[in-house]
Amino acid sequence: MARDTTDFRPVETVDELVAHLAEGCKPREKWRIGTEHEKFPFYVDGHAPVPYGGERGIRALLEGMQRILGWDPIMDDGRIIGLVEPTGQGAISLEPGGQFELSGAPLETIHQTCREGNAHLAQLREIAEPLGIRFLGLGGSPKWTLAETPKMPKSRYEIMTRYMPKVGTHGLDMMYRTCTIQVNLDFSSEADMRRKMQVSLKLQPLATALFANSPFTEGRPNGLLSWRAEIWRDTDNQRAGLLPFCFSSEFGFVDYVEWALDVPMYFVIRDGRYHDCTHVTFRQFMAGALRNSVPDGLPTMGDWANHLSTLFPDVRLKRFLEMRGADGGPWRRICALPAFWVGLLYDEQALDAAEALTAGWTYEDVRAMRDAVPREAIHTRFGTGTLRDVAREVLAISRLGLRNRGRKNRDGYDESGFIAPLDEVVARGTTSAEEMLAAYYTRWGDSIEPVFLEYAY
Repeated sequence: MARDTTDFRPVETVDELVAHLAEGCKPREKWRIGTEHEKFPFYVDGHAPVPYGGERGIRALLEGMQRILGWDPIMDDGRIIGLVEPTGQGAISLEPGGQFELSGAPLETIHQTCREGNAHLAQLREIAEPLGIRFLGLGGSPKWTLAETPKMPKSRYEIMTRYMPKVGTHGLDMMYRTCTIQVNLDFSSEADMRRKMQVSLKLQPLATALFANSPFTEGRPNGLLSWRAEIWRDTDNQRAGLLPFCFSSEFGFVDYVEWALDVPMYFVIRDGRYHDCTHVTFRQFMAGALRNSVPDGLPTMGDWANHLSTLFPDVRLKRFLEMRGADGGPWRRICALPAFWVGLLYDEQALDAAEALTAGWTYEDVRAMRDAVPREAIHTRFGTGTLRDVAREVLAISRLGLRNRGRKNRDGYDESGFIAPLDEVVARGTTSAEEMLAAYYTRWGDSIEPVFLEYAY
């Protein structure tokens, strides 16, 4: 999750909120790639989750990373809860159950993204190994119950933990027991944002299928290939999922703002303190609903930016677009996810082709796909075939886009090689989740424990 921001400019009109999003428009030469990935820390001895405190806990990890990186600490009520690069080029943060997240710097190529991920994991190992800690690259926590999962001391998470059971059945599982890989991408104009939002919303279930990697819960198979995707089907449907209004040919910044205004808030921050605001929408906040209950109880641009970061659609619009459909996974997936989306969205020929391929897909089509993917993944029926068939076409388009970009490393290779892990899924006809299940029933001997060796960073 994003680091909460402070921006004290007062907000008085909806037009200002729309303008905030429009400020994200950038010329093509300034487009960047921001990759985020989460992983579960665990103790090598016994495979228990890692709590926040203690000599071998999450706090010690963060303090060790601060020593070797020199990054600034992010504090919450006197406790270190993350790190930020001093010029804002990247951050390390904690998800509610201790999931360790790198929010990468905005980079120009997937080659740089891969180097960044490598460096982060190497630095993390340097600190974690003496503490007996390693990290698991899966989309869902495979072993620990919710009660066994530690809670991180972040004020916003306390508010969310109280609120989630009121609005869905899986909100606490989402918070405490899932991990994702995500990429943040730019747009040049409102029209460019619309095209990218629509193509990526339609293809997000395909990304979920290709990255399906969470078949275990509490030590046994859960009957799903992406438990994480199933969790998102009933977390908080007011603020999450597939947004039907985005499918309109007229969709623009104002439509997203109007939707966001009527989603209940989580909090506002005043003088470093989080105030629970789950009883009001941002529109009510603008109308004065918190004037008498919160210090300085009128909205600021920082409040709006924080509110946008608490919305969870499959593709999230801020001053960039966030692709949110993929399970967490092994190291190669950290490079494959941004490569998949950059190939589709950052080259005009590829975007045209992706748009043409998905032009006839309706909201209802995509919704049905999204509902089936947690169980069926690439075997989901779609059109006259399956998502495996669709994936072949989409990966060919993505590869075309990456080759057209022509961003080569020092050895002369372009970025298209980074989607090889997804090519393998399609060629084999099995997802990572299915590979794990096959291992569980054969060489793992119906035991979950080998996952902590084979899928660890």
